[in-house]
Amino acid sequence: MTDNTYDRTHASTHDSTYASTRDSTYASTRGGAHEDGTWGGGARGPGGPGRTPVPDGPSALWNRNFRLFFVARGAAVFGEGMVPVAYAAGLLGAGHPGSAVGYALGSWTAAFALFVLFGGVLADRFTARRMMILADLLRLPGAAVLAVTFALGSPPLWAVYALSVTGGVGAALFQPGVASTIPRIAPDVQRANAVLRVVEALTTMAGPAAAGLLVAVWNAGAAFAVNGATFAVSALCLALMRLAPLPSDTMRRDSLRAELAGGWREFRSRSWLWGVISIWTVYGLTVAGPMVPLTASLVTGDHGPAAYGVLMAVNGAGSAAGGLLALRLRPGRPLAWGAVALLGLPVNLALLGLGAPVELLGAGQFIGGAAFAYWLVMWSTAVQTHVPQEALNRMHAYDVAGSLLMMGVGRTLSGPVAAAVGTEHVLLAGAGVAVLVVAALLAVRPIRTLPRA
Repeated sequence: MTDNTYDRTHASTHDSTYASTRDSTYASTRGGAHEDGTWGGGARGPGGPGRTPVPDGPSALWNRNFRLFFVARGAAVFGEGMVPVAYAAGLLGAGHPGSAVGYALGSWTAAFALFVLFGGVLADRFTARRMMILADLLRLPGAAVLAVTFALGSPPLWAVYALSVTGGVGAALFQPGVASTIPRIAPDVQRANAVLRVVEALTTMAGPAAAGLLVAVWNAGAAFAVNGATFAVSALCLALMRLAPLPSDTMRRDSLRAELAGGWREFRSRSWLWGVISIWTVYGLTVAGPMVPLTASLVTGDHGPAAYGVLMAVNGAGSAAGGLLALRLRPGRPLAWGAVALLGLPVNLALLGLGAPVELLGAGQFIGGAAFAYWLVMWSTAVQTHVPQEALNRMHAYDVAGSLLMMGVGRTLSGPVAAAVGTEHVLLAGAGVAVLVVAALLAVRPIRTLPRA
């Protein structure tokens, strides 16, 4: 599931977990030496049929491939964080209404949601690394055109929307490959996810701040220029990675339609997987979707835009802390403990709904950010270590598409509902639903008992 799209409602989008019984065939596809001498693959340590011993510890994690992927992810998330600020500054500065910014970002989201399932299939067919490089190269010219046109004045709105759609398609081709790449380059999948979560949290905070500075000193075109440069950095790092081939890289593939159907069968066969995502659709509709716009409107109205910016930075710091916590805590039942951690989210929502002073709101944002980040690491690790490599890209795509769709619906409905019953009441109701979501996750036995791989 994705954290998000652009506000992390970027996913960095938002990763995933799936549980299945691992046999020796699956384990053998996850192991194997990389060209740089490190090991990648799902099963860790001795014991068990088909399990491949791999080196462990921080030094083993930071192999050549992981270092390159770390830089690629950091650059990509930093660049994506700049886009909303750049669009807002460029379009509003050119005299366009605020709705134009919403349409630009909305067209990106719509294209992403529409094409991400195909991105998962294509990543399985042509390998994730090739598709991620292609996606970066697809998005780079669009960012360059926006940089030049905004620097010279203002592009026509139709061109902005078209280029935003191109960016969304590129993101859809890129995102599914993230999930399947991590198990191939990291001897410890949970540690890798935790480290990446920390850098994503930090760059998510840094991206908008850097865009604001560039716009203030130069113009929106400068922010888009840096955004384009991050695509180039990401593509170069991914191109320099050296991955040992897997059987799934060269296996005979069916038609696109058959592959989509096969991905659905893989998804449907794992009760813990579709159970989590089914529960999460309710969360996206009633909690995650409304939370961002309602928090922005409530805090900005009561305390001003500067306070809202500070609270979002505190939330990002909490996300980094949650990632660091996931480096240390390695539960035997990752989804169960991740669900318990999610109890930090209703604390944040309740403080907002009760009109707490800004200091307490900051504490709530930190707790909520840490809770969600820890859940994401547990969820991502479970998916990447329980789903066969040859199906992982498609599984992740189903997860991202479902999560993003319901969050979008929740955001769309949040305004009218809040106008009818009050913003505070919607946030307090969201806190109650968040508690019920945790209870539902813990009540479903396949989710609660999913073991650490």
